Amino acid sequence: MKKVYKIAVIAGDGIGPEVINEGIKVLNKAAELDGKFEFDLTHFPWGCEYYLEHGIMMPYDGLNQLRSFDAIYLGAVGAPGVPDHISLWDLLLKIRKGFNQYVNLRPITLLEGAPCPLNGLKREQIDMLVIRENSEGEYAGAGDWLYKGQPHEVVLQTGIFSRVGTERIIRYAFVEARKQGRSLTSISKGNALNYSMVFWDQVFEEVAKDYPDVETHSYLVDAAAMFFIKQPWRFEVVVTSNLFGDILTDLGAAIAGGLGLAAGANINPEREYPSMFEPIHGSAPDIAGKGIANPLAAIWSASQMLDFFGHEDWGKRVLYAMEQVMVEGIFLTPDMGGMSNTEQVGAAVTEKVLYNHQSELGTVPNTR
Repeated sequence: MKKVYKIAVIAGDGIGPEVINEGIKVLNKAAELDGKFEFDLTHFPWGCEYYLEHGIMMPYDGLNQLRSFDAIYLGAVGAPGVPDHISLWDLLLKIRKGFNQYVNLRPITLLEGAPCPLNGLKREQIDMLVIRENSEGEYAGAGDWLYKGQPHEVVLQTGIFSRVGTERIIRYAFVEARKQGRSLTSISKGNALNYSMVFWDQVFEEVAKDYPDVETHSYLVDAAAMFFIKQPWRFEVVVTSNLFGDILTDLGAAIAGGLGLAAGANINPEREYPSMFEPIHGSAPDIAGKGIANPLAAIWSASQMLDFFGHEDWGKRVLYAMEQVMVEGIFLTPDMGGMSNTEQVGAAVTEKVLYNHQSELGTVPNTR
């Protein structure tokens, strides 16, 4: 009997629907070829277009509608005419926080064939997993706006670092580093942020005692940003706060092929709620509807979903298919120097997944 995964699809705004469609094709192809699982997709028309029509980014009972799903596949959020803080807080962050998706996984891996702006680096020298705290920290939404509009107005933005939130993300990172047999680097700013980051460093040292077999390092965030560029091989598994992780992973994306290859997973490790998988490149309204958006980040996030469901073999096959397409260079979107459209690139990856599977089985059709 097939395992059925219920997936909520929120294609969202701009290029979101275009790239998500290609990721769905890859997911369905993997399921078809495996034969032991399948995806049951339900589409939700939420996002900025929904906001402009209804005044809200998602229905008031939106979280309840999503609660029974195994995962959420998100395209992109954001559009001209809708303030960014509304589109972010009323959909993406609402889901992350409402479903306790406190782990954000961002692979910073230079795939074969991906463009890299750093000269002379080998593929294996950029291969890290950044684990970002995803529920509190600098993005907790705590603060106040006093005397608004007056000459003496004051704005307070408060970072929240609880022991529960800080320890669970650091412990998750140690478990992952041990599983992978790799080092773990903590990135903070304890010299300047004398409460939050001193606390973060203290908790990191405490938890490290439970994992004596894991090699550890600690960097200040400014030094880490420099080493991301100059010596990225220093980093294997990385754990950091919400704000620092947000910034550093975009820097990491730049050195590993660009935002067109940047995928992210928002994980609820206890699986009490659905986890969410997304390309992180944004809605790109300037190219929406032109059919030239790069679908590889969406496909990579689909591979993360396969990993999450325990199908790591298929997750690896999808990444390998992406690498083959990039190495061949026949089907690439304009951002990667090609002339292909979104559907052609997605089809090329899907066909590689099929061809590789047939090769493994020895059933590649003879086309002579």
